[in-house]
Amino acid sequence: MMTTVFVQPMTTKAAETVDLEAESAILVDAETGKVLFAKNADMALPPASMTKMMTEYLVWEAIESGEISWDTTTTISDYAYSISANPNLSGIGLRQDKEYTVKELYDSMAIISDNGTTIALAELISGSEGEFVKLMNKTAEEMGLPDYKFVNSTGLPNSFLAENVPEGTDPDANNLLSARSAALLAYNLINDHPQVLEVSSQTKLEFEGYTVENLNWMLPHDATFLKEFTYKGVDGLKTGNTDIAGYCFTGTAERDGQRLISVVMKTDSKAKRFEETAKLLDFGFDNFETKELFAKGYQLDGQSSLPVSKGQKGTVEVATDKAIKLPVQQGQEEKYTMKYTLDKDKLNKAGELSAPIEKGEKVGSAELIYEGENDYGYIFNVETNKTVDIVAQESVEKDNWFMLIMGSIGGFFSDLFSTAVETVKGWF
Repeated sequence: MMTTVFVQPMTTKAAETVDLEAESAILVDAETGKVLFAKNADMALPPASMTKMMTEYLVWEAIESGEISWDTTTTISDYAYSISANPNLSGIGLRQDKEYTVKELYDSMAIISDNGTTIALAELISGSEGEFVKLMNKTAEEMGLPDYKFVNSTGLPNSFLAENVPEGTDPDANNLLSARSAALLAYNLINDHPQVLEVSSQTKLEFEGYTVENLNWMLPHDATFLKEFTYKGVDGLKTGNTDIAGYCFTGTAERDGQRLISVVMKTDSKAKRFEETAKLLDFGFDNFETKELFAKGYQLDGQSSLPVSKGQKGTVEVATDKAIKLPVQQGQEEKYTMKYTLDKDKLNKAGELSAPIEKGEKVGSAELIYEGENDYGYIFNVETNKTVDIVAQESVEKDNWFMLIMGSIGGFFSDLFSTAVETVKGWF
């Protein structure tokens, strides 16, 4: 059990925001998971090919576990071939008279969003797309995605797949993700497998004798008409578009050591999804700076020590065991406070810690409190980055038996003397 003992308050003015032409959106700091902006971020919408971020994640997991390698080869099934041969479905035109490496298939999926290569990878890893979909949903649950439903590996509407609809899914279903879930999926992808950005940042792909441009217009393309969309620091991540999903994009960019993840969903054009992403990233980079708000060893004024019972010292100093660092909007530093909560199980009835106490022993927790507006929280269900432990700064040995006995005797005679004095006073 915990008991709150004190708060240190501060105040300043309200935060700014950003106006977006997107049905939903979110902006996240990729190091801490702090949400810097959100608009309808918990609305589940069809993510189109942003679905492929989960397929990418599972390919990397299979590589890491040794289940497959980049050099593993596979042939193309009739299902994957039929989808890839359809130019209306981002088809690159796979062949069935040759084998493809995992690397070839993955690059085609990640760079130009090919659906046939995505299906081929799903079939290679799980035997069938239906089994792969089960793995997608299981992994989403393990990641803690708050809003999701995967019904295929590509993001196409199931109605486009005809007789190839993955087993166990509704023929009329669509994949669903909220902007928050898409951002958390991207967060896991680039933090667990940062090499993904080496692929997603490639502007071109050479495949089957053709040179194809990355669908992410914010990369530094050579084409003149795309240069207006180039955004410094962008190196990923995944576009998406279907009639029902509109145009969506999960982007990521790094500047001066700060990486941001953005998601925009259901914009009305190819260009708009990148224009709105640029607004989000500008807002993040222009207004936020990662700062250490409270250093390791932080102590609240007047609360740097706690009383100790039955110890060789009567008090012990306490402080935070880690620094609290997060992106802070300009002018907002003074809106952050610290709240200490002590562990009641470690205190006696008098509110004292009982010796012995080990250096570094946890005696409570310190929580970061934001007292301003527009606090969007963290991308995680558990906001671990805003709480640190309060620990003892030194060891306090238990007093020896002689001193404890003398203390008890002293206390006995002190109480006896006090009783006698009160009795005598009562006579007069």
